[in-house]
Parts: sequence; structure tokens; C-alpha cells
Amino acid sequence: MLRPCSDPPLEVSGLEDTAAERVSGKAAGGAQHLRVAVVTDFPRHPDDPCGGVQAVSVHLVRGLSHLEGMEIHVVTEDPEGSAPQESCWGNVHVHRLPRLGKTTLRNAIGPGRRQMGRYLEALAPDVVHAHDVYGLMVQGLRIPRVFTIHGQIYRDTRVSGGRFPRIRSWLWKQVELRGWADQPHVISISPYVREQLAGIVSGTIHNIDNPIGESCFHLPRREEPGRIFCAAAINPRKNTFRLVQAFSRLLRTGVNAQLRLSGGGDKDYLERVRHLIQEDGLAPHVTLLGRAAYAAIQEEMARAAVFALVSLEENSPMAIEEAMAAGVPVVTSNRCGMPYMVREGESGFLVDPDDPEEIADRLRQLLTDDELRRSLGAKGRAIALDRFHPAQVAARTRDVYVRAVQSFQRR
Repeated sequence: MLRPCSDPPLEVSGLEDTAAERVSGKAAGGAQHLRVAVVTDFPRHPDDPCGGVQAVSVHLVRGLSHLEGMEIHVVTEDPEGSAPQESCWGNVHVHRLPRLGKTTLRNAIGPGRRQMGRYLEALAPDVVHAHDVYGLMVQGLRIPRVFTIHGQIYRDTRVSGGRFPRIRSWLWKQVELRGWADQPHVISISPYVREQLAGIVSGTIHNIDNPIGESCFHLPRREEPGRIFCAAAINPRKNTFRLVQAFSRLLRTGVNAQLRLSGGGDKDYLERVRHLIQEDGLAPHVTLLGRAAYAAIQEEMARAAVFALVSLEENSPMAIEEAMAAGVPVVTSNRCGMPYMVREGESGFLVDPDDPEEIADRLRQLLTDDELRRSLGAKGRAIALDRFHPAQVAARTRDVYVRAVQSFQRR
């Protein structure tokens, strides 16, 4: 839990040693020290993050805080706040600034950016690590910077529905591409992301996967036969309607299965999904769980026989990483970032997200072959241990911080 900081306010000026000296280990009797500001969407309750960016931020910050010589400050915005507040989460300082802009885009390039710049300059970290839309708020700061792209908002906007998606997508694209071009160090969470950055980013690109919670690697498997789980918002981009169509076809083949869907929904799209469930007589076999707490999602994962996610647009879905860590075989889309996570026929299956027959066939294949299911699940877990464990990701990220500080000092 977050608590008020018992320590006095940090002294951020008058330091005799420079960031370069701290990183190289020349200060403080040879002990390395690095003050990092992680600028990101950070939940009020870190044990129950909402969405991928919050989850990544929690797991990364926890991993970084366990590394020797790391002083971690999280700087985030609070839509309900009226003044800056500071609290502590373990040995991590969490700074919450009031949300000033009325919309995400206006805030990120207007009052929110100005407020963030002033606050970070006063905090004086050795390096700033911004995530997602917060990267727009740190543009131009004369502080060593690292930026992680979690998604292309302009691409997501185009397939997520809502009013005037093409216009909103075009506006986001102009802002995002300029923001990416400004970043001196970019962490790419997937080769798919790196492909999108070609010709845009002039800084250094580092390949590091998203971290997941260590608890994902220790889930006790209580697999229930025929149980398919999907943790994703119910909206056009996540392609839930097509997954339910595929599940309906699966049942017609005589396979006894259950589909459990965890996630909040776009109102109109959710109604379409509900109508399909009713029309195809799927109510006894499909459970809409709504937005579930993190602990509940882990319980669902522990009981799942298969994890399915057939999104139309994704970079590196956290839920796939978590399924792999738990040893649950995955059926997912053969496009965007998913093929870089799941190895076809080794840790899961890649399918055409627009082909319910193919999706149904792969689900049937896994549900009816115990040995195949165990083999793919075990391979997925081995991959996850190497790529997604928070300790591994935190160590690789710290190396990027060191490079960012050293390259900044050489400028």
C-alpha cells in the first residue's frame, strides 16, 4: 500500500557529485547510485493495476527498487488531485500531480507538459524514464531521457470505434510521431514496435520486453477441462465478437468448453456480443466477468486450459506474457506484435483474427490433446522466464539508464 513518506522532503540541489560520477561509481565511496524518475500512469493501489501501462509500471518499478544503488521516484498525474502530493510505496517515492487538461491530448502537449517539466526540473533526477503518453510531457527536457512506447495511440484510435476515428487518429499521429522523434533513447517492447519506428526515431532503440509480476510464475495450476480464458477489454480492437463466434463453432464440433471473458466493455460493442451469445444459445457456456481485480484474473489464469486473444492491433499484450508465465498455451492473432511473442506450434498457435473457423479449430486441437497442451504450456513458461521476469527486465532497463546518462554527459 501507499503511505505518507516518513522521510523529510528530498534535497535535490547542492549535490557535489554529478550524475556521471554516480553512474560510474566514483562517488559515495565507489558505490553506484542512480536517481530515476519514472514518469507514467501509476495506480493508487499498486496491487490492483488497471490496464497494461499501469501493470508494466508497477512491475518495473518494483524490480528496479530491488536493485542496489537505485533511488526510484514515480511521477504521475491524478485526475482527482488539486495539488502535488508525495507518498511512499516501500522505498519508492510516488509523486502525484493534478491533471490539468480536459482531454488526454491537450493535457499532454499543453498544461500537463508545462507542469511536468517544472516538477522534474525541481526533482533533478539523473534520468527520466517516461511511458506511453507521458513521453509527450517530457519532450525537450535537458535531462537524460528514456522513453517506452506501449502502443501507437493513432493506430488504436483507428480501430477502436468512437466518433470521427480517422480524424482523431490523424491528429494523434502528428503529435506522436513528433514526440517519438524527439526521444534520445527509446525502449522497444517488441520487434513490431521497432518496425514502426524506422525512419522516425533518430535516437538509440533498445529491445526490452515488458515485465510481468513475479507471482505469475508461481501460480498453482488448477486447470479445468475445456476452460478458455480471455482477459481484454470488450471492444472492436480486441475483436471479442469474433472470438465468441469461434467459440460457438467450437461447441458445434461437440467439444464441451467454457469461455470466460474478463474486461470492461464498449457499451454498443458489448451489446453486440451479448446479442450473439443469446442468439447462438451460448449463455450456459460463456461468462462475462466484467472488469476483474488483478487477483481474480490470476485465479482465472490458474484454472484456464487455454488462453485466447485475437486482437486486431496489439504491440505486446501483458495478458499473453502472463499466460505464458503460468504455463497456459496461447491462441492469438498472427499479426502485429503477437507473432514475436508466441512461437507457432511451440508455445501456442497463431491464427487469422478474422477467421472464426481457424480460431475454433486451434482451440479444439488444444482442448482435446492433453500432451500438446502441456508441451506448449511448458515451452511458453521457459520463454517467459527469460524474457518477461521483472528481475531480468529491471536489470536490462538499468543498463539503458546508464547509457542514457553517459551519452548525455558526452554531448
